[in-house]
Amino acid sequence: MALPDSRLDSDTGDVIVSVKNLKKYYQVGRGFFRRQHALLHAVDDISFDVARGEVLGLVGESGCGKTTTGRMLVRLTSPTSGSIVVDQTDVSSISGADMGPFRQKVQMIFQDPYESLDPRMTIFDIVSEPLNVNHIGNLEQREERVAEMLTRVGLAPPATFMFRFPHELSGGQRQRVAIARALVVNPTFVVADEPTSMLDVSIRTGVMKLLSELREDFGISYLYITHDLAVARYLCDRIAVMYLGKIVEIAGSEEVIKNPLHPYTRALISAVPVPDPAIVRPVPNVRGGVSKPINPHPRCRFYERCPVAQKVCQESDHPGLREVEGNHFAACHLL
Repeated sequence: MALPDSRLDSDTGDVIVSVKNLKKYYQVGRGFFRRQHALLHAVDDISFDVARGEVLGLVGESGCGKTTTGRMLVRLTSPTSGSIVVDQTDVSSISGADMGPFRQKVQMIFQDPYESLDPRMTIFDIVSEPLNVNHIGNLEQREERVAEMLTRVGLAPPATFMFRFPHELSGGQRQRVAIARALVVNPTFVVADEPTSMLDVSIRTGVMKLLSELREDFGISYLYITHDLAVARYLCDRIAVMYLGKIVEIAGSEEVIKNPLHPYTRALISAVPVPDPAIVRPVPNVRGGVSKPINPHPRCRFYERCPVAQKVCQESDHPGLREVEGNHFAACHLL
């Protein structure tokens, strides 16, 4: 189902990324000898827009389809169906020579700074690789650009870092290198896949602040993938909540945190620790654990765990997103 127009509160119509009815299904084997074939609905008919300069947070538990969504947006994974429009160009099925211009517009920052950097390459080689692949500049210009980006991400003086190897850097420094690599070609849209989740708590704030500053300096739009609602609230203009391949709620960040509508969103927020012991929040009675969406029933995905499920939730198909309040969308039969 296509999501109604629900962009920034500023009502800017300048959309940089538009996703419509995006799906990714994987064929999996079942049974003792894995001879029974089934479909895992990793991402199942989601739609959203990202405005120019906006940060959209995509939150949810592990296995809900967040990373698969991000990988499809940068075309590291091909969608089963649906459209991905970047700067008014449908990129959902591009390949070959068309990938070059697309890669300059769209980049990704990966979760694990220890695995995303080639240990055999120097920092200069890592950051300059996108320039080499896209044939941007000569050697001198590339050196200047790499030095500029290393300085901008807080690795200064750049000469100190350029010819070191990843194992000589801390986790936070490695992630800054990964950020510099993603931004060296001046992309307009970046998918950030939990870029602080594997870092020490003491350095997470610095990296989050850097991402926020780079957004302001370069006008970058982000899809920020995270399981941490506090991080999403700090960085994001809007938050989309995902559960078992479906987006179940989307609204402004403060609106989602202070006025959650979907039962799953309320459960996520109730699980966030509160530092004040005097504050007691009701804990929703969510049943069971997260299942895998293999040949899922057409009813509401959250039905089996929902503490307020009714007969209509069992007998009807999964509800589409609808505007419950101003620019606040949720997918629930009871709203």
